[in-house]
Amino acid sequence: MQFITLSRRISERFSDADFAPFLDAEAQRARALYLEGFIRTIWHRGDKGGACLLVEADSEASVREQLATLPLVNNGMLEVTAIVPLKPYAGFGPRAE
Repeated sequence: MQFITLSRRISERFSDADFAPFLDAEAQRARALYLEGFIRTIWHRGDKGGACLLVEADSEASVREQLATLPLVNNGMLEVTAIVPLKPYAGFGPRAE
């Protein structure tokens, strides 16, 4: 099952300097989750610090468990604000006649 997640940097508590030491480890862990097939696509948010991910998992609990392995999430610096389960769009499928 696929999910869209939104996260945001907790910039009111942490400065760019606070985030800096974790960014390489964050990228390495995101790369590992991509190679494991969990992350399908990842974008930086254009409105604020954070990310939007398209992920593959069996459940929302599994999504939360995997996201918790990211250093910024694990250190309380990145808040997951939404996890939305996705369903296939039927409009492109065959039409019943």
